Parts: sequence; structure tokens; C-alpha cells
Amino acid sequence: MSIVTTGHRLSAATGLHRGDRAYQQDQVIVLGHSRVPGCAMAVLADGMGGKSGGRKAADQVILTAQQLFERFSPGSDDPVETLRQLVLEAHLMIKLTAITAEEEPHSTVAAFIVLPTRECVTVHAGDSRVYHFRGPDMAFRTSDHSYVQRLIDEGDLTEDEANTHPQSNLLTGCLGTLRDPPISLHRLGRLEVGDAVMACSDGLWHYFSPIEMGSITHALPPREAGEMLIGKARERARGTGDNLSLALVRVEPLG
Repeated sequence: MSIVTTGHRLSAATGLHRGDRAYQQDQVIVLGHSRVPGCAMAVLADGMGGKSGGRKAADQVILTAQQLFERFSPGSDDPVETLRQLVLEAHLMIKLTAITAEEEPHSTVAAFIVLPTRECVTVHAGDSRVYHFRGPDMAFRTSDHSYVQRLIDEGDLTEDEANTHPQSNLLTGCLGTLRDPPISLHRLGRLEVGDAVMACSDGLWHYFSPIEMGSITHALPPREAGEMLIGKARERARGTGDNLSLALVRVEPLG
């Protein structure tokens, strides 16, 4: 996908792989604004909850995002409020879905909006992440709502130790639970030409350092970068990989 506006172009791609799981419960989408050039929304959901429960939850996140972004007016609406509503409304819809389902559908969310001004806002709940790369260097990443992230914040665990911790998949917050979901919002500021923003599930980021991801997203166009990241994650999983997904948007010069 390529979205052109004055002075720059947004180049985007998504990637999705079942990994070594029996079911695909991740969902991902990049939406170009239907009325305003240079505005895009990327949304990723990692569903959890039985054979179809996780997929139902992830589908609700994507459907909610599509509906909200269709109504979004970049010139007058606050993107922070739109992303806040994404989490709250998707959470409610997932809880309503659970009433008629035998499973307990839950989902993470990692999403961001890029405005025509190149301002970018992110939101996440759970352990799906948003990364911002300036060139090959990581400028920002979200902080997981997870048990191991809490241990890291308290100084009881390193990032490397967290990756192999037996409770690394234990979340402290997500969508669809009885508790209200965490809503972590962040303004990245104005993106520069060459910057890349990526949302990805834990099935992907688990296998990479920020330096590796930044180097790949900087060196290759979004589609090729996504293919390489998924390919390398599959190699490193060695037959034990989770569902994995990504949405990558890069600001490129015209011409």
C-alpha cells in the first residue's frame, strides 16, 4: 500500500503467519483514509481464548477500528480520543461476544494513526507492541502489560531473562476480561522522512532485538522487510512458533 501526500509518501505492508499453531488468532490491517490523503491507521490484534474465541475477539478489534476510522476527520477529531475509543469499544464488543460463546475471547491491541502532518499517535493493551524506528535506531517502543514487564520495571528481571521466563505469556491486562483494559497512549511527535512505525505481536518481537528490527525495516521496503522478519522468526522458532503478525508503515520521500 502507498498513500501519497504533499512532500512525502506513506508506504505500508502487513504480514500474517499461523506459525506452528493449529489456529490463526492474530488479525492485522492498515487502512488509508478514504477522504484525506496522507492519513493512515494500522491495527493489530492477538486473540486468545480457545479454538475460535481468540479469532472472534481479534475480528472485533479490526471491525471496531474500521468503523471508527471511517468516521474519523483528521482536521478536527483528536486521534488520541479515537484510539482510546478503539480500546473501549472493542473491549465492550468482545465481552458481548463472550455472552453467546462457549470460549472466553480475549485480545491484545496495538495500533497507531499517522496524520497528514506526519504526527503519529499510538495505543496498546497487552503484549503486542508498537515500535518507532528513526533510521535503523529504535526511538520508542511500548511497554507490555505483562507479568514479566512488571518484574523488569521492578528490577527483578532483565529483558533477556524475560524472554525465557516460564510466565512470559502472562498478561496483566488486555481486552475482553472482567477488568477494564489498560489504555496506554503515546504521541510520537512528527515523523521524519525515513522513519518507520511497526505494530507486531509477541509471536514476532520475541525473536528479535530492537537493533535487528531497526536494521531490517530501514534497509528494505516495507513488504520485503515484513517478509524477512516473518521468515527469520519462523527459523528461530524451530517448530514451536506462535501466530505472528505485523503492520509496518514508513515515511518515504517523493520521487
